Amino acid sequence: MIDTTSHGVSPAQAAAEKKLTDTVVASFEATSDDRLKTLLQALVKHLHAYIREVRLTEDEWNQAIEFLTQVGHITDDKRQEFILLSDVLGASMQTIAVNNPVSGNATEATVFGPFFTQDAPEIPIGGDISGGAPGQSCWVEGTVTDTAGNPVPGARIEVWEADEDGFYDVQYDDGRVTGRAHLYSDHEGKYAFWGLTPTPYPIPHDGPVGRMLEATDRSPVRASHLHFMVTAPGQRTLVTHIFVEGDPQIEIGDSVFGVKDSLIKRFETKAPDTPTPDGRDLNGHSWARTRFDIVLAPAEI
Repeated sequence: MIDTTSHGVSPAQAAAEKKLTDTVVASFEATSDDRLKTLLQALVKHLHAYIREVRLTEDEWNQAIEFLTQVGHITDDKRQEFILLSDVLGASMQTIAVNNPVSGNATEATVFGPFFTQDAPEIPIGGDISGGAPGQSCWVEGTVTDTAGNPVPGARIEVWEADEDGFYDVQYDDGRVTGRAHLYSDHEGKYAFWGLTPTPYPIPHDGPVGRMLEATDRSPVRASHLHFMVTAPGQRTLVTHIFVEGDPQIEIGDSVFGVKDSLIKRFETKAPDTPTPDGRDLNGHSWARTRFDIVLAPAEI
């Protein structure tokens, strides 16, 4: 029940506003799809409640429409501003929380982000996802198991990340494919690959979402992370990241609220003369390594 008295709204005005909400909700009553009816009626109730609570002005409503129009205009096949908007409002993480309930020791999920692409190249275990992108080489290894601890062989592991300059391959105009690949866990559920040590970077902030963050004194910077999407028959699809322990941005705040304590991993920097796990020659450069053991929840819990 909305307390309209604190806004100086008379009982007659409050009744008129409620009647309008009830009328709009009732207009969807004949919807044959029960789920669609639930979604629309709840949307109307919450949207009207917001308008009434903040006493939205017509100028503010027009600004909101213009803002959403700008979000649509800047969106294309390489940039999804609506996902960015959902992310910075925490709607993406809330949806993930609702759809990925806690399941024993299963790895926690986090935001998908706007930079995943289909048909990333396949690499063998121990292969390199960087594709020549700049950054410190990083050895990533781990296992894929179910919640009972059984290995999950043949799990498809999609990985993608930004380069050390903070850009994903799709943000360049030359068609490069870097910082992304997929591979499969072996018969023991093990996997390993070379990638890049993640670094902080800002989400695209030259559009309407960026202007909203600027107006509210919020940083567009994301904590350093590496994306994973893991799929296997009989298991719930996992979309997650791992984050870099000690990254100051974790304390400052991740712009899309994606950090979870269980996903913060130690990335250990190795001196240039330290032998690599697979004997790879890094030409005198330092490198890093981390471990991420993935636990998949069952498809139905």
